[in-house]
Amino acid sequence: MELALEDRLAVTELISLYGHLVDAGELDRWAEVFTPDVVYDVSDFGQGRLTGLAALTGAALAQGAGNPVAHHITNVVIEEVTDERVRARSKGLGVMADGSCGSATYVDTVVRVGDGWRISHRRVLARRVPLNGLGQG
Repeated sequence: MELALEDRLAVTELISLYGHLVDAGELDRWAEVFTPDVVYDVSDFGQGRLTGLAALTGAALAQGAGNPVAHHITNVVIEEVTDERVRARSKGLGVMADGSCGSATYVDTVVRVGDGWRISHRRVLARRVPLNGLGQG
């Protein structure tokens, strides 16, 4: 199925909005990005799976100064499409207060809610080796 251009733009902006909200500390606006029962999987970072907006907020607050000061979301690609659900991948770049940075891949399930879209599942994968390990010996 072909996703309408308006929906592609809406999904891309939704994914981008996450970085703006978290960096501004506007955690009370999570419902603009995620479904109430969102599953946020940060197992690749040793933090397990968080379920629901309150758990997401609690984890962000618990991490405190350990959070990046900047989340940059790029390279959004919408891969699987149905009328009510899409799978999207994007790249995340987190800049820490000391200037160090890290890279991640977001794998999102985005669902249509009313007249908009929300992320119902996000898996965050750490990028630790070039070429995903290809050619490393």
